[in-house]
Amino acid sequence: MQLEDLGFNDTLKQFWTERDFTGFEPGRIVEEHKEQYIVRTAGGEYEAEITGTLRFSAESREDFPAVGDWVAVSVYEGELAIIHRILPRFSIIKRKAVGKFGETQVIAANIDSAFLIQAADRDFNLNRLERYLTICNASKVKPIVVLSKIDLIDSDELAELIERIKRRVPDAPLIPISTITAQGLDALRATIQRGKTYCMLGSSGVGKSTLLNALAGRTIMKTDTISERTKKGRHMTSYRALVVLPNGGILIDNPGMREVGIADSAEGLEVTFDKIARFSKECKFKDCTHTNEMGCAVLEALQKGEIDEDAHRNYLKLKKEEAYFESSIAERRKKDRAFGKMLKNYKKYNL
Repeated sequence: MQLEDLGFNDTLKQFWTERDFTGFEPGRIVEEHKEQYIVRTAGGEYEAEITGTLRFSAESREDFPAVGDWVAVSVYEGELAIIHRILPRFSIIKRKAVGKFGETQVIAANIDSAFLIQAADRDFNLNRLERYLTICNASKVKPIVVLSKIDLIDSDELAELIERIKRRVPDAPLIPISTITAQGLDALRATIQRGKTYCMLGSSGVGKSTLLNALAGRTIMKTDTISERTKKGRHMTSYRALVVLPNGGILIDNPGMREVGIADSAEGLEVTFDKIARFSKECKFKDCTHTNEMGCAVLEALQKGEIDEDAHRNYLKLKKEEAYFESSIAERRKKDRAFGKMLKNYKKYNL
């Protein structure tokens, strides 16, 4: 396999040529599982580890490799690769790390487009879809909405779901599909371009791995059924993986995410809720919260039915989350500075 098949484009080639990477070779992270990596180079696939220097110089989780990253590696005895450096990313999809104060989790790097998958028969949630859209828009990644498992509902129900999505998400392409009947799969394949990288975002059990297998034409990811008792997916994917499809597209599968906390998403919110953003420019106060202020153009548009009530409610919720995340980052940095100062004083007076 050539590096170009993995997405090694002219920009990356130029960067590699301009830097002194003598003794290293370029590779792409194709699997990640708890900081254990598989890297693919022109010579093959290798288990990979990062150098101690890279580990200890990392200031946050974003400084570690992620699936989709291009890296400079050295290969030892044809088995183990050592990752020395991460090449510049042109995009990075991330979310607020679950249960971690002021930290982010990298979902995938160097993504051109993301398939936002919602199952038609269960777990259909427009608020969650807007969360995924916000993450994509903040990362400047093109979103494509995929409504899966449409074989499990009738035509009237499908038409209603499509109308609900288009009303809330009017600008993103929408492709209804069924991996059982193959309906919509050709339309989805037509959006995938050779050398471009795509990822799939969705909750457990919406059919991501089944879709990956269908697009790849072979079984790559194990899948399981939905529990009839809990209606939750017994999803088998536990790590991120990159796959080159028969048509030359590159697809990253991600574990299902029950929690989708947004991070660093101010610009993403404006793009996702562009109608609210447009009306907000006409508000009387620049710091208007669009909740109860006099002269709020957003509330006025809401009363006239020009803004969807559920969209407005979800916007306020996401805006609050974003503000909390930003304050969490500021608080964590303050604590880090205080700890660094204490450590410096300790060394000064005790060493």
